Amino acid sequence: MNLHGRSVREDVRELGAALGDAMRTHESPEAYDAVEAARTAAIDYRRGDSDDREALREVVADADVDGYEDLARAFAGYFELVNLAEERERVRELRRSEAEGTLSDSIRGAVDVLADEGASADEVADILADVHVVPTFTAHPTEARRKTVKAHLHRIRELLEELDERRLTPRERERTWRRVEANVESLWTTRRVRERQPTPFDEARDVQFYLANAVYDVVPDVYADLKAALADRYDDPPEVPEVLAFRSWAGSDRDGNPYVTTETTERVLERQRRLVTERYRDDLDDLLGALSMDGARVDSEAAADLLDEAREDVPRVLEQVAERYPDELFRQVVAVVRERVDRVTGVQPGGYADAEELLDDVRALDAGLREAGLGKVADEHVAPLARRVETFGFYLAALDLRDHQEKHTHAVGEALAREGVDYAGMSEDERVEFLTEAVLQDDPVVDLEDTEGVDDETARVLGRFDALADWHREYGADAIDAYCISMTEEPSHVLEVVFLADQAGVLSLPDHAGLDVVPLLETRSALSNAREILGTLFENEAYGALVDARDSTQEIMLGYSDSNKENGFLAANWQLDRAQRNLAEICEDHGVDVRFFHGRGGSISRGGGPMNEALLALPKETVTGDVKFTQQGESIAETYGNPRIAERELEQMLNAQVRARHAAIAEDDPDVPDEWVAAMSEMAETAREAYRDLLDSEGFVSYFEAVTPIDVVEDLNLGSRPASRTGERAVEDLRAIPWVFSWTQTRCVIPGWYGLGAGLAACEDEDLLEEMYEEWPFFRTTLDNAALALARSEPEITHEYAQLAPDDLRKRFQPRIDEEYERACEAVLSVTGRDDLVDREWLRESLDRRNPYVDPLNFLQVELLDREDRSETAERALRLSVMGVAAGMQNTG
Repeated sequence: MNLHGRSVREDVRELGAALGDAMRTHESPEAYDAVEAARTAAIDYRRGDSDDREALREVVADADVDGYEDLARAFAGYFELVNLAEERERVRELRRSEAEGTLSDSIRGAVDVLADEGASADEVADILADVHVVPTFTAHPTEARRKTVKAHLHRIRELLEELDERRLTPRERERTWRRVEANVESLWTTRRVRERQPTPFDEARDVQFYLANAVYDVVPDVYADLKAALADRYDDPPEVPEVLAFRSWAGSDRDGNPYVTTETTERVLERQRRLVTERYRDDLDDLLGALSMDGARVDSEAAADLLDEAREDVPRVLEQVAERYPDELFRQVVAVVRERVDRVTGVQPGGYADAEELLDDVRALDAGLREAGLGKVADEHVAPLARRVETFGFYLAALDLRDHQEKHTHAVGEALAREGVDYAGMSEDERVEFLTEAVLQDDPVVDLEDTEGVDDETARVLGRFDALADWHREYGADAIDAYCISMTEEPSHVLEVVFLADQAGVLSLPDHAGLDVVPLLETRSALSNAREILGTLFENEAYGALVDARDSTQEIMLGYSDSNKENGFLAANWQLDRAQRNLAEICEDHGVDVRFFHGRGGSISRGGGPMNEALLALPKETVTGDVKFTQQGESIAETYGNPRIAERELEQMLNAQVRARHAAIAEDDPDVPDEWVAAMSEMAETAREAYRDLLDSEGFVSYFEAVTPIDVVEDLNLGSRPASRTGERAVEDLRAIPWVFSWTQTRCVIPGWYGLGAGLAACEDEDLLEEMYEEWPFFRTTLDNAALALARSEPEITHEYAQLAPDDLRKRFQPRIDEEYERACEAVLSVTGRDDLVDREWLRESLDRRNPYVDPLNFLQVELLDREDRSETAERALRLSVMGVAAGMQNTG
């Protein structure tokens, strides 16, 4: 059966042609000819038809300033369209595999694994009760595209789907393609570079778009697939509990971002409540059309009871719906529910107090339909709404607050100094003792509303906690109930947040705890001292009461990005694996359940890579079933822009977590042999030494500044946060995103592999390495991810950037980088037994398709970076080249 009318090659070819037509129409013949010459020269070299890149270098050198901008716009625009074409191909492959019954890593596949291994229905129910997968959307956009540009691309995406999946007549097909060409032309003539830096609220709106659309749409389908899979394999299938939840940092993450204010968070909370209730109203409007049953033919006691219960809250509404829908009981119920949802954000009384009330009514409506023998109607129309209310509440995605521990320490110190307490002069033990007593006593110690005599930073922190209490009252505690502490190093760093929350009334121990307090452990010292930090907290009377009040669960966040930047790829991955095992053991020793929050980025060097593989590679003792991880802003559009791909992503996450939890309970995953651990420890330390030796070498930061577009990246308006925490240009202070982003622009993904070759060379037993790769998911996933980073690196292109550095720095650093790259490639190929770094045909095809078109952007970027005085047009071209390389490379930050 032929499901599709197009192919990826056809899409790429015709979209490229449409872009070329638009350029020919609106630009000079010389501009178009220069783009074609650059494209041809790059392809000729890649194909082996040319011995060098001189032809490409000449095209770039001969272009004038306006030509630079045209070159950058053309190739950047090409990649935006190629990304759409490849996204469409992903959808094709998903549909083909589903039709052929070969779709791997699906929800059905997970249920089949459990059933085939003899898991009973009760055992499956226990596993599902443990599973809770929580993607947490963050505002770290490395895409600097304007909303207008995204809108054009969205329309092209929809038209490609129509051409590919619908049976169209020749005339319909022609009309649809003309609309594609019109949108491509609009795209070409639209200003590409954002003139102003996005605000945190802008970023939150972007995140909310994906949550309120693709994610909202597909969640019921994921649950329906799981329910159907269980029904196919079990005579008495278990009920499907809530296994998905969504959270967000957009508009609430304050770490290093002074622009996130209490007003920002307030606006985000209000808008998310409005967006989700609007979606509920849309669903209820659809139900009004669907539930048109004649009361003379069907009846339901449950539905009648719901109306009786609503009479006290909205008596006038009941009179109105009875007049409007006489003898149509179910429509009356829906109309009442819709009116009460409408009043959640309005001023009239009678609205639902919380989402649980709405969920109870939706479930009563579902029960009423089934009571009337209308189970199929309930499955199709009401069950999806129940799943959505269960998942999104009245908040769409719960917010996490986050800030750096230094801000809390400073604020507590200043606030207490007004009360005559010298907190700054206390030792760590004294701070822990003081904070504990303050939390346990009934009387407040500081007035959060009083900002007299404190600096602006302290006023912001105190105001935030004061506002948190208001947000709990207005939006419910579930809407914003976690506080993450960056750079946690001491127990007092956690207790300071507990103290401030207690002063705000968000905590009232031991009876009430409206907040998870989440230490973010990201440095080598913090991870090494985890037993002392957590042990002190768990044995602390106040903190122990908080954990008890939060279902004896401690959430711990692991920082992948900063750990990598500090230690290098291999050492960071090993350190985090060891840390998870250690943290799980510490929590078990204290009778506390652990929920790990994985702070993963989009790129390999920041913990990225296929999420399902990452979940399956986690240490078995850490797989409690409850897992949380960041969904970075740089990859949200790619993952959740298309509903089919969004559904596939959620399916794979659940597949991995269900299987991993089953294996952990069954204990059929053997312990890691001591020999592997010893080898890995030695390799990681050697790799770390090699990495730190590079970064700590005198002149390396200057070399980094010279050979990467870091200055442009900092000014690109990628996001609302400054690129550096302190304003200093040092590796330690630079944020992980611009660090990785800048290296990736040069096609030298140092953060994804440097030190790996040295590390693997430290183990001389090749057979042992091959055994570890074959049998150890952690080691296999680590090497496979490194292979992808190596495959995305292009030494010849990197050498073009190296020419930008002073001779002494280039001669000192570039040979070291080249040598480690070669050593890492050889080692990975040897251990994996592959002939190519990339073992996935589709990825190889994608890289082959992209590389010739990224090359001109790199040469243009080098040409422009080499100029000290750039005109406004040249500066714009340079920024466009950065955006183009990002679109071409993907997963760049």
